[in-house]
Amino acid sequence: MKEITQRSDCPVSYALDFFGDKWTFLIIRDLMFEGKKFYKDFLNSKEGIATNILSDRLKRLEGIGVIESKVYEKLKTKKEYSLTQKGKDLVPVLVEVMAWSAKHHDGLAVPPDFVEKVKNSREVVIEKVLTNLG
Repeated sequence: MKEITQRSDCPVSYALDFFGDKWTFLIIRDLMFEGKKFYKDFLNSKEGIATNILSDRLKRLEGIGVIESKVYEKLKTKKEYSLTQKGKDLVPVLVEVMAWSAKHHDGLAVPPDFVEKVKNSREVVIEKVLTNLG
């Protein structure tokens, strides 16, 4: 696994060094909540990631152990991506980011009762997401 160069011993700084940019979290989001598994699935996300950035972030995420890939059984030239346990450990982080965003900005693609569910039973929401990931 590739080591991340730390600029300081601050945990927030480390996390930002680790993840880098928005594309990294959007790929994790797609794996976690959208059921995306293939390169083309990520490429077709509404944010419009460029092919070179997508390739780079998939390699980076795999290199740091957040995702893994395997040869797709039905088409041997295709890779299927999934979250590792390290990646699944990010479920609470993304749930909180989604709840925070929905609380502070109207009109986002978040189910109306999501913030309330996270507020009242955060662990249940997280467990449901983890169960859906398998």
